[in-house]
Amino acid sequence: MARLPRLILADQPHHIILRGNNRQAIFFSDLDRQHLLNTVAEVATVNKVALHAYVLMDNHLHLLVTPPTADALSRMMQALGRRYVGWFNARHQRTGTLWEGRFRAGLIEGERHLLACMRYIELNPVRAGLCSQAQDWPWSSARHHLGLERLSLITEHPLYWALGNTPFDREHAWREFMDQGVPAQEQAVFTMAALRGRPVASEAFLKPLEEAHPRVAQKRPRGRPRKAPTAPDDSGPI
Repeated sequence: MARLPRLILADQPHHIILRGNNRQAIFFSDLDRQHLLNTVAEVATVNKVALHAYVLMDNHLHLLVTPPTADALSRMMQALGRRYVGWFNARHQRTGTLWEGRFRAGLIEGERHLLACMRYIELNPVRAGLCSQAQDWPWSSARHHLGLERLSLITEHPLYWALGNTPFDREHAWREFMDQGVPAQEQAVFTMAALRGRPVASEAFLKPLEEAHPRVAQKRPRGRPRKAPTAPDDSGPI
């Protein structure tokens, strides 16, 4: 059976999952993780892809990115895959594949679902039992959005900026949103959408795309992520 084409649109956010072959580890040390992040930063810059959120787990990683073109995202991920595998194999004296096929990508409708997808990504280590709070996991963008460190590879999305007028307001709003956790239905929606190449978007968003992308736009995962926090009014932070 032919592979289902991915729906990748310029200037729209996408949730990326890259997994180890047979669920094997893709990192053996913190040096591996740091090299992967350095490589992500390099290939994203070269291809002008904005990285909004990420998490590195033991055998997979998640990225939330906005590419300027569909080809830019593919070029970025191909470069990341080749460069990291070559370095990883040389460092650990191994050969062969590291990834479980091609990268998985799911389009995210920004206005409705981007912040919920960010939360899903940054709470991954908590759900996996690796830490009790997202900020305790050093290999994600959570500490950046919570104001605990600044990561130059992160491009803050306008919807994150809309959470408050000051960094403190935004960080406070993000902490409250993270503290709500990820409902099971929301988790399933984002996971399956990315793995199956399906968009997480409203009917109104997808309707204009159905003619050009009928196989993808007409089939979406069931369920709807919870509403993300809205920007505060002039009375103060959320």
